[in-house]
Amino acid sequence: MKSLILEAESAGERLDRFVSDSCEELTRSAAASLIADGAVLVNGEAKAKNYKLRQGDKVEVTIPDPTELEAVAQDIPIDIVYQDDSLLVVNKPKGMVVHPANGNPDGTLVNALLFACKGQLSSINGVIRPGIVHRIDKNTSGLLIVAKTDAAHRHLAEQIKEHSFTREYEAVCVGRFDPPEGTIDAPIGRSKYDRKKMCVTETNSRHAVTHYETLKTLGSYSYMRFRLETGRTHQIRVHCAYKGHPVYGDDVYGKAVKGLQGQCLHARKIGFIHPQTEEYMEFDSELPDYFKKVLDRLEKGQ
Repeated sequence: MKSLILEAESAGERLDRFVSDSCEELTRSAAASLIADGAVLVNGEAKAKNYKLRQGDKVEVTIPDPTELEAVAQDIPIDIVYQDDSLLVVNKPKGMVVHPANGNPDGTLVNALLFACKGQLSSINGVIRPGIVHRIDKNTSGLLIVAKTDAAHRHLAEQIKEHSFTREYEAVCVGRFDPPEGTIDAPIGRSKYDRKKMCVTETNSRHAVTHYETLKTLGSYSYMRFRLETGRTHQIRVHCAYKGHPVYGDDVYGKAVKGLQGQCLHARKIGFIHPQTEEYMEFDSELPDYFKKVLDRLEKGQ
């Protein structure tokens, strides 16, 4: 169960719509159900779902623990780069969802892992996300680490929290970064205009830092490398859009590209201290075919 404190930034919006837009995991009907159950308070009082918010209203939302999906093991081919008794490293293809959710109950990486690992996954996240220490977006390809034991999960999660976990991405972005390398230090929170999206904002935001380097200029595009210091939702995509250089093909924060299926973004490298051996390990993945084709096409000026 979790509790959120939200603040209405404008007047006139219905309570059920505001709660739904503010909480990515809630549909409008689910928000209405919470309001009916008394799990949503406005300035400490229960209100009807059609209550019109006033600017500055404090909305407290109590979201119950999710009903665990009965994730089933499915024989789906996955590229396991490395594995031992504590963890495994997977090279996730573009287009694959990481874990089951409403709308994607199966065919996910978790379903594939349950089959490949036969129950040897950490249970910290329960049935919904067994073993998943961190995740990457559906249309982002690349390396992901998965814990097989609870001890490994806690150890790896602590490294991410302490910013000692190496995560490098490569991307094609619109335009040219000036300067060509540097750091983007800008807090990220939910957009007040579209609560399903993230944005750079000082309101209800979290510290976010992305280091970048231009690898090559491709006419009016740039082939980039990014290193995450923090790991906020959509961080690279949001920071790039904030700088005026959205990731090529990003249909949420930039512009869709026909035939690309979302952003040209690849989790190229991960590095971490092994939970048992205490040795630093690092893995690098080859650019996938879709990414190479984009680079080739832009090299030719197409």
